Amino acid sequence: MSSIERWKGGKWRARFRTPDGRGRSRVFPRKEDAVAYLASIEHAKRMGAYVDPAAGRVLFQEYAERWHAVQAQHRPTTVVHEETMLRRHVYPFLGARPMGAILPSEIQGWVAGRCSVLAPSTVEFVYRLVVRIFRAACRDRLLAAHPCIDIRLPRPDRARVVPLTVDEFRALEAAMPSRLQALVLVGAAAGLRQGEALGLTADRVDFLRRTITVDRQLLLLPGRAPEFAPPKTRTSRRTIPVPQLVVDVLAGHLAEHGEGPDRLVFTAGDGSAIRRNRFSDTWRRAVVVAGVRQGVTFHDLRHFYASLLIRHGESVKTVQARLGHATAQETLDTYGHLWPDSEDRTRAAVEMALAPIVAGTPADGSGQ
Repeated sequence: MSSIERWKGGKWRARFRTPDGRGRSRVFPRKEDAVAYLASIEHAKRMGAYVDPAAGRVLFQEYAERWHAVQAQHRPTTVVHEETMLRRHVYPFLGARPMGAILPSEIQGWVAGRCSVLAPSTVEFVYRLVVRIFRAACRDRLLAAHPCIDIRLPRPDRARVVPLTVDEFRALEAAMPSRLQALVLVGAAAGLRQGEALGLTADRVDFLRRTITVDRQLLLLPGRAPEFAPPKTRTSRRTIPVPQLVVDVLAGHLAEHGEGPDRLVFTAGDGSAIRRNRFSDTWRRAVVVAGVRQGVTFHDLRHFYASLLIRHGESVKTVQARLGHATAQETLDTYGHLWPDSEDRTRAAVEMALAPIVAGTPADGSGQ
């Protein structure tokens, strides 16, 4: 039951119990304010929307760590990445603040500060993570509302993909150590992501049908043994046709270097799984030796593969399927500018339809 009583200094204390039976009170200078407050509390309790004012005192980092620990994550790399983003870019600024005390202006200021050190897409990723945490706090009835409202994010400046030339690809392949040259070829001839390529095993290569099956990737996380995990998305599972020359190169590679642990096709010099950081060092050295533009990554081999498909007339849906994109829109957003311009076909189509009309002759040529 709720009640109102006189309090010290001529004030009024409103008392009530939370839905779980805990006693709460608040002091007001006027009785009518206490009455209105209790009415709002009772209404919220009846509607199932009551939020305990004391719940919002929990610190952001305390709640965020509890929340993140129970999330159903399917990719260990996602877990590690989110933990890293929270530790580096959120906790130092919001971690020690009570969740209920964080204002929209503080969120906007935090976003603005991150814009000076992070790319726009990364700022958006971290911000969306913070939004998920606040929304979970609202569902858990720690907050009645969250402060991530009308927050202005930086506009991503999406650079156009500039594919490698054939000469650049050849130079990169030649600059890599001999045991990794086949890896570069597979990246360019099948459009594999780096994790997919490093996790390729001999049983996923069908030498007779000339296909490569992608249904997993290799994860090498700090302090853990190499392990296989699902690919990036559900649509990343795919079977890719490859030419005979790729099959021959892979057969020769396996004959010379043998299979690694778990039948891995590509391994380090000691026969172990290839660590991403070591491969990145090797790749950067090859970029310098090859004389190609700085900033080229293994992912540029995937762009090179897509450009080859587009250049030889493959449809958007085919390119989407080969790359394992979730939607055709993703494919168009990334590579739409690489499709041949159809200006001449547009002019021809319009002229074919309109020229007879302009000349006073029906389009079907009947003259009637």
